[in-house]
Amino acid sequence: MHSELLLDPAMKRALTGAVLVSCSSAPLGVFLVLRRMSLLGDIMAHAILPGVAAAFILFGMSIPAMSIGGLAAGLTVALLAGVVSRFTALREDASFAALYLIAVASGVLMISLHGTAQDLEDILFGDARLLDEQILSVMAVISALTLLALLLIYRTLVVESFDPVFLRTVRGNGGVVHAVFITLTVLNMVANYRAMGTLMSAGLMLVPAIASQFWTQHLRSMLALAVVLAVSGSLLGLILAFSCNLPSGPSIILILGGFYLFSLLFGRFGSVRARYFPFRHFSR
Repeated sequence: MHSELLLDPAMKRALTGAVLVSCSSAPLGVFLVLRRMSLLGDIMAHAILPGVAAAFILFGMSIPAMSIGGLAAGLTVALLAGVVSRFTALREDASFAALYLIAVASGVLMISLHGTAQDLEDILFGDARLLDEQILSVMAVISALTLLALLLIYRTLVVESFDPVFLRTVRGNGGVVHAVFITLTVLNMVANYRAMGTLMSAGLMLVPAIASQFWTQHLRSMLALAVVLAVSGSLLGLILAFSCNLPSGPSIILILGGFYLFSLLFGRFGSVRARYFPFRHFSR
């Protein structure tokens, strides 16, 4: 049954899209976790909603327009949060929390007033069955751009993740790298939302990254493992969604949640097993 499912054209397109976004989103998730910005990733996923909703109202289900709208909304929220924290006593995390809630409420209200319940569900939870060649092209461009940019800023990003004070002292360009990193994060949220939905798009980025930390303490191994987990979770989640006629976004996240729980219990580093049952033959 699963072999027949894998031959389905819609399934092939969904798998292609999942592999594309997994390869670029999972490494970003690892750096988000290392920089203690996990919640920021979730917030940015929600922050793109009003831009997506505005583009939907103006242009219908136009993927380029909705992608541009989502990117503009995400970057606007990030910029506003930085401005508010710079010129007031409010901390940046509190600014992000307030602005993303306003963004989510605005987006849901706009879609509710101008669309149907199915439109709202598709945008919030995604539907990988609707991926077409145009959407896959957008995903491929964003994935390639992300990997190229990560390759170019990799050394600086690593130093800033572990010792930002040292980077500011010797080079002083941490702000540029941070801005590039935030832009890449928003771009990947936009790439993910059609398959995962705006509510779930951060999951493909963060859950594999968090799970991988239980198995290795080497950054490159962590990056590779996060990609493997993201691709595997997407494959199994899509099979579950297509077999049982379920939304693709929640199905993929639940599979990834299973990977996380297994890693939390049995991982090599910092897991329940490693902390309370540190038997030698398990740690080798």
